[in-house]
Amino acid sequence: MKSVASRYFLLLKEFARTSFMADVEYRANIVMKVLTDFIWYAAQFFLFEVLFRKVSGISGWTLDTSRVFLGILFMVDAFYMIFFSENLDQFSDKVAKGDLDLILVKPVNSQFMVSTRKLNTAYFINIGLIAAWIGFAFSQMANPDWWRLLYLIPMVPCGLVVVYSVRFFFSLLSIIFTRAENINYVWFQIYKLGTRPDSLYPRWLRYTILTIVPVAFVASVPSRVVLGLDGVEFLGASLAIAVIFLYLTNRLWKYTLRFYTSASS
Repeated sequence: MKSVASRYFLLLKEFARTSFMADVEYRANIVMKVLTDFIWYAAQFFLFEVLFRKVSGISGWTLDTSRVFLGILFMVDAFYMIFFSENLDQFSDKVAKGDLDLILVKPVNSQFMVSTRKLNTAYFINIGLIAAWIGFAFSQMANPDWWRLLYLIPMVPCGLVVVYSVRFFFSLLSIIFTRAENINYVWFQIYKLGTRPDSLYPRWLRYTILTIVPVAFVASVPSRVVLGLDGVEFLGASLAIAVIFLYLTNRLWKYTLRFYTSASS
């Protein structure tokens, strides 16, 4: 008998296969998705490039370290776009139209189903390019310790879990309020806080994005650990935050389903 983990891995593999088949039917859409992401990458990149041509450092960050920060941010964002973005962005529509009914009756974990049913396979192209960018950015450091890049193996998934968890929390408000499309704007503003190094913010805000809505663990904390600016204890903190928030998403999912009014009821 297959283990639970292997069954869900096979299910995710099937989601990826069907999503890829759907994506390749519209090849121009793949190009537009990748191009749109690269425009966003370029906007972030040029912002930091322009800033650090005027000053040598900001709150302990330099041009070289900010490039590593951006590479890690782009990597976590690319994985989020692949696995969760389309599913969670359309969650409120599924609730409003009653499409959530079809997911809840499936003989699998409903949170897994609603979160990963559709993958954006086009963004797999980004992963290799971003990895090359991180390698380039790290090579520009004065004395790069290449082995420290191994910290990204656990920290990128932790950052991904944090992004997913915070986004999922906001998506669940659609069940309570039914029509909650504007919640997406709140989510985007909070996510923007994680696209800048946390040391740029005042202390109260930095504390907030390290604990309450821990978007600082998306790129700020991982980049500091990789660069040797923070100790390895922050790796443990990242793992703890990821586990706690993933657990909370499951508990909150089960709780908010009590407020869901089925389309057939």
